[in-house]
Amino acid sequence: MQVDAFLSFTIAVILLIIGKILSMNVAFLRKYSVPEPVVGGLVCAALVAGVYAILGEKITFELGMRDFLLLIFFAGIGLKADVGSLLSGGKPLLILLLLAIVFMLLQNAMGMVMASWFGLEAKAGLMTGSISLTGGIGTTLAWAPLFTDRLGIENAMELGVASNTVGLIAACVIGGPIAAFLMSRHRIAPAHGSDLDIGVSNDRPQSRLDYFCVLWAILALNIAIILGFGISQLIALSGFTVPTFVSCLFAGILIRNVVPYTLSAAIQRIWLGVDDGLALVSDLSLGLFLTMALMGLQLWQLNGVFTFIACTLAIQIALTVIYTVTIVFRLMGRDYEAVVMSAGFGGITLGSTATAIANMTAVTQQYGAAHRAFIVVPLVCGFFIDIVNAFIISAFVG
Repeated sequence: MQVDAFLSFTIAVILLIIGKILSMNVAFLRKYSVPEPVVGGLVCAALVAGVYAILGEKITFELGMRDFLLLIFFAGIGLKADVGSLLSGGKPLLILLLLAIVFMLLQNAMGMVMASWFGLEAKAGLMTGSISLTGGIGTTLAWAPLFTDRLGIENAMELGVASNTVGLIAACVIGGPIAAFLMSRHRIAPAHGSDLDIGVSNDRPQSRLDYFCVLWAILALNIAIILGFGISQLIALSGFTVPTFVSCLFAGILIRNVVPYTLSAAIQRIWLGVDDGLALVSDLSLGLFLTMALMGLQLWQLNGVFTFIACTLAIQIALTVIYTVTIVFRLMGRDYEAVVMSAGFGGITLGSTATAIANMTAVTQQYGAAHRAFIVVPLVCGFFIDIVNAFIISAFVG
């Protein structure tokens, strides 16, 4: 049974409302900063899996709106980023990228070891490594045919999709607890008192948005997305491609740091009020995107490879937590920004860019803003990581 696009979007809105209400009223969810979309999205995925298990009926959702919501979200991040924050992200960006590269090597090595231990072809374990976990579903779908046709691994697609499913769920869950542990263990003070990049603080009174705040924000987002498509097409002419959401991020940064200074003083005053509108629209876009992503999970695809996937992913998740707490947090500066980036690291290595940002958003809504983290993490996991991952995968396959 296929649910059409309009009804799928409506269900996503309902699930996000449910997640928001539960996160506001359940102490456990609030304490460990579990992202609101995760709560509603996983409820839907579990119900759909239950229907399949009991009735044998597959329910799928038409999720065409999902990818556009991601463009809105990243355009919003760019529109709230100033050049000073971007420049200050230079060294942390390089460090985080190097940490992610090392971890991808560990992921692939661990996957191959576990595959050999279960009596499978060692290279089949790569489908439970950086292909499906760091690369996500897009990388999985791209590489699985090669594993099947050239390496003779018939169930490569099932291994990759199942690993991506488990990794995505785990990435949504571990970010908040990691941040809570680091804040408590190292006595790190929250960063209250600064406007958030995405969403509104759980502890601060919500600002009063007026008609023009939201309307100007929507206009700015649309212009950023149009410019982002143009940038993406120009880059494509050179034979090099980047994800569209990355070009929308760059477009937002360009507009944010150029346009206000070329307009009149009256327009500049209006622009200052747009930030609250951008925060709201971006937060809703991210929430609905992640809710729809989790709605689309087909948990029954874990059948047939459950034992291997369960054991391998348990080790991969544990490795992520240990690596993040002991290495990533320390090398990223042992401060509040490092806590927020650590919360997003699980999204980089187990889930997706949106998962990383959702974890970081949930943490900053609880503890305060972390502006540098919202520049560094999207650039690492949305741009550089895919390029490096392609070379690493090719090396391991070879």
